[in-house]
Amino acid sequence: MSDMEYAQDEVRRARYAVAAVFAVHGAITGSFATRVPWIQEHASLSPGQLGFALAFGAFGASCAMPLAGRISHRFGSRTALRGLLALWTLSLVLPSLAPNLYTLCLAIFTYGASSGMADVAMNALGVEVERLLGRSVMSGLHGMWSAGALTGSAAGTLAAHLGSDARLHFALASAVLTALGLVACTWVLDLQPAEDEEPPPRFALPPRSALLIGTVGFCAVFAEGASLDWSAVFLRDRLDSSAGVAAACTTGFMLTMAVARIAGDTVVNRFGAVRTVRAGGILAVLGGLLIVFAGYPVVAMGGFALMGLGIAVVVPLCFAAAGHAGPNPSQAIAGVATITYTSGLIAPSLIGGVAQATSLVVSFCVVTALAGGLAVLAGVLRTAERGGRTQVSPRAAAVPGPRP
Repeated sequence: MSDMEYAQDEVRRARYAVAAVFAVHGAITGSFATRVPWIQEHASLSPGQLGFALAFGAFGASCAMPLAGRISHRFGSRTALRGLLALWTLSLVLPSLAPNLYTLCLAIFTYGASSGMADVAMNALGVEVERLLGRSVMSGLHGMWSAGALTGSAAGTLAAHLGSDARLHFALASAVLTALGLVACTWVLDLQPAEDEEPPPRFALPPRSALLIGTVGFCAVFAEGASLDWSAVFLRDRLDSSAGVAAACTTGFMLTMAVARIAGDTVVNRFGAVRTVRAGGILAVLGGLLIVFAGYPVVAMGGFALMGLGIAVVVPLCFAAAGHAGPNPSQAIAGVATITYTSGLIAPSLIGGVAQATSLVVSFCVVTALAGGLAVLAGVLRTAERGGRTQVSPRAAAVPGPRP
C-alpha cells in the first residue's frame, strides 16, 4: 500500500472514529434531557429555578471552551479528546446527586464545562477530516451526535416509564459511554503542533468572521436547547402528559434531528447551505406554531418533531462555515461555539423566567420568533458552500495513526 493510499485509509478510519465520538457525546445529552423532570422534582425546583440552574450548563461551557485549543496544543488532539470526552461522560452523574438549587447549579456548571471543551475538540477534528476528504461530512457527523442523543433519550424514556431512579440510570449510562468513548478515541486524527507554533491563548474573543455565522447558530441553538430541556416539561405541565409520554416527546424531537442531519450532506450538496437553512427556518416556525396552539400531546409532539427537522443542519453548517472561513479553524470554531453556547446560556433561563411570569406557551412564542431568524440570516453561510475549495490545514497534512 502506498503512502498516499495509507493516508487516505487513515482519514476514512478517523472519520468513523470521530463519528463514534459524536455519538457518545450526544448520548450523554439525550440521557440528561429526558430526566430533567426527575431532577426538578428531586431538587424541589420551580420552573424559574430550573431555568436558572440549567443556564449554568451553557455558562460553564462558555467559560471552559477557550481552554480546549490550548489543551489540544499541549497534549495533541487524540490525547486531549480522550481526556475531555471521559470528563464529559463521567460528569453526567453529578446533576442527579444534587439535592437543592445551589448544588445543582454547581453540578450543571461542571457538566457544561466538560461538554463544551469536548465539543470544540471533536468539531475541530471533524473539520480537519472534512478538509482531507474534500467533501461535506459535518452534517453527517452531527447526525451521529443526534443518533447518539436519540439512543440516550430512548433509554431515558424507558427509565422514566419504569420510574427508575435517575442516579442509577446516570451511573450505568456514564460507565458504558466512558468505555465506548475511550475506544473510539483510539482512531481519531492525532494532530500535533509544529515545533515553532505558539500555543493558543487561554481566552480569545471570537474572530470577526465568526460573529455573523455565530448569530445564525445562536437562533438554532436557542430553539434546540429550549426543545431539549423543556419539551418534556411542556407536555407534563401544559398538556398533563405522563412521564413516559413527556420523555417520548424529547425522543421524537431527537429522531427528526438525527434523520435530517444524516441526510443533510446530500441535501446541502444539492441545494446549497443558504437555501437549506432558509427552508429549515420555515419548517421550524411551522413547528413552533403547532407547539404554541397545541391542545393535545400528539400535536405538540408533532410540533417539536418539525422544529427538530427545521433546525437540524444549521449548527453543523455553522461549524463548517467557521472552519473554512479562515486559516485557524480551531479558533473560528471556538468563536462560533462560544456564541452558540451563549444562546444555550440564555435559553433555559429565559424560557423558565417567561414561563414563571406568564406561561410556557408564551416562552415558545419567543422560540418560534427566533427560529424565523434562520430564514432571514441564512445568507451569511455562503462560506460553507465554498468550503470544499479550502486548502488543507498544515497540521492535518500528515495524519499518523495507530497502525495495525
